[in-house]
Amino acid sequence: MEGSHEHQHARPDTTRKDDHLRRLRRIEGQLRGLQRMVSEDVYCIDVLTQVSAATKALQSFSLDLLEEHMAGCVVEAARTGDDEAQAKVREAADAIARLVKS
Repeated sequence: MEGSHEHQHARPDTTRKDDHLRRLRRIEGQLRGLQRMVSEDVYCIDVLTQVSAATKALQSFSLDLLEEHMAGCVVEAARTGDDEAQAKVREAADAIARLVKS
């Protein structure tokens, strides 16, 4: 994935990871439902309502993931006070900008 970075966390939280995967599977199901609706010629407004729901689910997931990143990676980098801290803040700011534009 373009722009992705592999990060090692001191203490990986498998509960959060499982929650993230559960949420993504739910969103994947919503997207499959949208495909089904289109193939079955469901009324456009009903499809758009489901698009809105899937979009909100992705936005919510993104915000939770960003919050987790800031509370973990960014705070940890800020403690060091070196160039990595500045890079993490820039990285988070760029992610926020992408979310706002989407």
